[in-house]
Amino acid sequence: MSVRKLKPITPGQRFRIVNNFEEITTNKPEKSLVVGIKKSGGRNNTGKMTMRYTGGGHKKKYRIIDFKRNKANVEATVKSVEYDPNRTAFIALLEYADGEKRYIIAPNGIKVDQKVVSGESVEPNVGNAMKLKNIPLGTVISCVEMKPGQGAILARSAGSSAQLTSRDGKYAIIKLPSGESRMILTECMAMIGSVSNSDHQLTVSGKAGRSRWLGRRPRTRAVVMNPVDHPMGGGEGRSSGGHPRSRNGKPAKGYKTRKKNKVSNRYIVSKRK
Repeated sequence: MSVRKLKPITPGQRFRIVNNFEEITTNKPEKSLVVGIKKSGGRNNTGKMTMRYTGGGHKKKYRIIDFKRNKANVEATVKSVEYDPNRTAFIALLEYADGEKRYIIAPNGIKVDQKVVSGESVEPNVGNAMKLKNIPLGTVISCVEMKPGQGAILARSAGSSAQLTSRDGKYAIIKLPSGESRMILTECMAMIGSVSNSDHQLTVSGKAGRSRWLGRRPRTRAVVMNPVDHPMGGGEGRSSGGHPRSRNGKPAKGYKTRKKNKVSNRYIVSKRK
């Protein structure tokens, strides 16, 4: 996985750093696993804008991803590694021994024609999916469930990984990408290895238009708004804007917003840094 810097032959390419996409093996998705996806433009069912700075963007189709990995003890062959416009990670197309095809989040280092399998008593190799009770301690994992059978929730984005640090009774203790250590039931599934496209964070778009292609509209700074629009707005000339806070007045930059009596607090062993 690598990135490259382009020659500055246009203003938009002067600072652009692009992904090499070396791992990608095809540019056509599997037709049976693709469905249409509709844009909302940030509007709800009554047409009111509920999400600002959203809209436009290139047309794209949704790839149906198998987050549950519930096809147990059936070996699958990796047919291709593909780009997915709906996520930062790459996806891998699996063809099972019985002919069924499914997409999964591609782990780092996965290759075409590699064999992967999910189940109870499988080898802890990259791309395999297992229950936390069967994974060796210290293993780097990703695509972790929070409830048995729910499907992968944690560590799914490009380059993400968690680590299985210990087990205590029916719970496993996982160190998450945020630095938080958390108890998760050992019956939950996880994939061995970290998520692909680890250099995603090194890319630089180079121009505003590329953000528009991704469906992101220009974001207005709070300090240039009027007082009626934002708590940090108003003032004569270039005023600082006061204490950083959100549009509804909640302080930002250091103010903790997590509820003290949240039910899941009991499962957190150590908080994120």
